[in-house]
Amino acid sequence: MNINKQDILNALGKITVAGEGQNMVESGAVTNVMTFADEVVVDITMTTPALHIKKRAEADITKAIQEHVFADAKVKVNIKVEAPAKKENPNLIKGKAIPGMKNIVAIASGKGGVGKSTVTANLAITLSKMGFKVGVLDADIYGPSIPIMFDVAEERPLSVNVDGKSKMKPVENYGVKVLSIGFFTKPDQAVIWRGPMASKALNQLIFDADWGDLDFLLLDLPPGTGDIHLSIMQSLPITGAVVVSTPQKVALADARKGVAMFQQESIDVPVLGIIENMAYFTPEELPENKYYIFGKEGAKNLAKDLEIPFLGELPLLQSIREAGDIGHPAALQTATPIEDAFINITKNVVRETVRRNENLPPTEAVKITTMAGCSAIK
Repeated sequence: MNINKQDILNALGKITVAGEGQNMVESGAVTNVMTFADEVVVDITMTTPALHIKKRAEADITKAIQEHVFADAKVKVNIKVEAPAKKENPNLIKGKAIPGMKNIVAIASGKGGVGKSTVTANLAITLSKMGFKVGVLDADIYGPSIPIMFDVAEERPLSVNVDGKSKMKPVENYGVKVLSIGFFTKPDQAVIWRGPMASKALNQLIFDADWGDLDFLLLDLPPGTGDIHLSIMQSLPITGAVVVSTPQKVALADARKGVAMFQQESIDVPVLGIIENMAYFTPEELPENKYYIFGKEGAKNLAKDLEIPFLGELPLLQSIREAGDIGHPAALQTATPIEDAFINITKNVVRETVRRNENLPPTEAVKITTMAGCSAIK
């Protein structure tokens, strides 16, 4: 059977590339169509490097041709990715780069209580175990918890002289450098500051500290989408953001807003993906059973809906909570399912960071070194 090229174009005019308004033909995504008897070759150009979107486009094209033109057509799709030149936004304050800091990753959540700080601490530990140089900035001015989780609540940053300037030396434990407003307040002291004062304190923690060379600085943001978030994103060129959520609808609704915040045109921070915390509960006496207390795969489905990567899931375990409470994060354990879960998620974060740096215009000239990146992704 000879397949008509115009019939192919009519079929392709019924589908769109995810994230684009026009159909494939009108948008110019289809650059060439060739037919050979029952074979069809379609060349398309896309503006996104995301693998799942490319796979979806390939499947949609094959389905459209076989449904509307010839059911037994042998379809081959060649995809070329051409990312559009990024337009400079005059309203976007890109922030001031910190020398020696390669990647700054914000860990956020739409609402409190979803385990964002726990994820941050264990992600930092796992990155350090993989050989990366890691720092954590506890940006939760009103509820700092990172000092407790790293067992350094009683420590205080020292003053060091750097190029004639006095700077704070971050407290270090488990191979991770840490700074937090919690180091400067008493345990029973409430921080009652307006936004500008909180922002000023954060800027001091960021720029008046001797962080040294870091592969990753993780920012443990407060829950929500408020003044602190804007201040951070105006102060620093954020490489990307990770959103943490539980599977329940209330948390997912806020997580969706968190993603939307980073994707605002005036902010424009790439979202590396979503982590689902407290995904299921497995009692010790029934290790094969999974109980989905907060719902099943809610964050995973949200990631699919928003077309952003799903970075993995973490179980609801008493031992993870206890480890954080005593200042010995669960990821420090070896040869355990908990360690495996954090390794899997951390590898995904590193992979998405590498992909972001390779395919998107950087907010600063940052790259993960080939050696460090490869060692972590093996």
